Amino acid sequence: MTTTPPKEQLSARQPFFQIHYFASAASFTRKQSESLPAPLPLADLFPLLEAKYPGITQRVLKSCSVSVGLDYVDVPEENGENGEESGVVVMIQAGDEVGIIPPVSSG
Repeated sequence: MTTTPPKEQLSARQPFFQIHYFASAASFTRKQSESLPAPLPLADLFPLLEAKYPGITQRVLKSCSVSVGLDYVDVPEENGENGEESGVVVMIQAGDEVGIIPPVSSG
């Protein structure tokens, strides 16, 4: 007889990446960080965040920098630019740390 593990155990085994929100991104999401399912194509990151936080694309993400690990990355735009032309599709992997970094001003 086999039994299905409780939902909590299933989700504990699912791979995730950590996303960190800074400044206005943290204010908009009301979170400093959260875990999201991995792997995820980088091109799908902004649509995923827009689905979770309606309005975030226009109000925050449009002017943000994004880092994966310690590297800044260019997030493909919705107009069809998805990185496939170069043959490279950037994937966010389980265990990666992604940063949403709004512009910073000093004075």
